[in-house]
Amino acid sequence: MGLTDDTYLTIEAPAEGIFKDKGSKFLAFAYPVSTEDEVKAYLDVLRKDHHSARHHCWAYRLGKDGELWRANDDGEPSNSAGKPILGQLQSKCLSNVAVIVVRYFGGTLLGVSGLIQAYKEATADALANAKIVEVQVEAEHTVTFPFEAMNEVMKILKDKSAKIISQTYENACSIGFRIRKMNEEHVIKSLQKIDDVKTVLHS
Repeated sequence: MGLTDDTYLTIEAPAEGIFKDKGSKFLAFAYPVSTEDEVKAYLDVLRKDHHSARHHCWAYRLGKDGELWRANDDGEPSNSAGKPILGQLQSKCLSNVAVIVVRYFGGTLLGVSGLIQAYKEATADALANAKIVEVQVEAEHTVTFPFEAMNEVMKILKDKSAKIISQTYENACSIGFRIRKMNEEHVIKSLQKIDDVKTVLHS
């Protein structure tokens, strides 16, 4: 899949995987997420649904380049759970994805190397069951302009395939739009050349 500077890989919808070893069950749940709060919400649900499980270990990567990430062993030996989960996300170059692995202890200790393998395999199974998609990074702006400038503004937005998300036509006209990151600078510069046009970036 040919990635450009303004795209990243993520999963389209939640997916599940499983790995069993010596009586222990490792249930992996992969979710598309965009904030840490979403990760916490999924974790809360799984802790309730699987309240008798011994561990709820997890990792996530957020941002176009996975620059925001965390991994948690939830009581397993250090780096035996969260890190192998994170490693699977990194190896597949996935961003805006969280994986939570719920472990039911089977009575036999697996050792650190066994745990690393188990969390890795459970995560890999969930990701294998997920549909991986390429997503474009977009910026959201609002442009305000006098009615006379309508045709010029619309032409610029149309030329670069901007997605219009809101429109108001009162004293001053206003259009909210999303634009692919690689086209953002060109569109904003073009709009600002028109008299009495103002643009506002929404984070």
